[in-house]
Amino acid sequence: MDVSGSAVLVTGAASGLGAATARRFADAGAQVYGVDLQTGIDKAEHSPGVTLLAADVTSEIDVRAAIDTISDAGTPLRVTVNCAGVGWAARILGRDGPHDLDLFQKIININLVGTFNVMRLAAHQMSTEPTVDADGQRGVIINTASVAAFEGQIGQIAYAASKGGVHAMTISAARDLARAGVRVCTIAPGTIKTPMLAGVTPEFQQTLAEAIPFPQRLGEPEEYAQLAEFIATHNYLNGETIRMDGAIRMAPR
Repeated sequence: MDVSGSAVLVTGAASGLGAATARRFADAGAQVYGVDLQTGIDKAEHSPGVTLLAADVTSEIDVRAAIDTISDAGTPLRVTVNCAGVGWAARILGRDGPHDLDLFQKIININLVGTFNVMRLAAHQMSTEPTVDADGQRGVIINTASVAAFEGQIGQIAYAASKGGVHAMTISAARDLARAGVRVCTIAPGTIKTPMLAGVTPEFQQTLAEAIPFPQRLGEPEEYAQLAEFIATHNYLNGETIRMDGAIRMAPR
């Protein structure tokens, strides 16, 4: 699918994976709409071809408003990339007692429910657009899981559950949306140089890099963006979760 001249929706677009993805699709000729919280947008760098919209991915009202903005602009929505997510760490049983239930629910709500909320509303908008090829394709949705979906580490119980849910939705969503002509794939990144690692010392980042077989370095957000663009343009990729991790298999800690 040719993304040039199409509208692309990217969540978590103010930084990290989302910002890199928004830039990549804008450079490919798409009109990109980036969704993030207003606090993130206030700190974001402006990228040509990217319109940032304040919205909470867990809010039906916010996401509907963002998609209405895209629809009103008149450019068909063809690609949605869900990058918004959080990853606070806590054990089921810690020194201070059991895992905080509100924290668990918040991570699930943002990472899993937020992804589902955007996916369902974006798919509805895509279903109203004309087809782009003889196969009847209308668009593609790309979600973000994590290698933690498969090898959750100590302290990642909530994060692993949320990302495991995103992975589990992939094949079901692809089958649900087949009759609408919408493909669904998921990217499961490994250790990527994103704002989540901003508070980690260079020495610890080097330790993380040494655990990766090859290339022995942290992944770059631009590499995630490259894969997202490839999925969008490869018409036979559907219902698949693709690991992007340098062949790492996460140890317990």
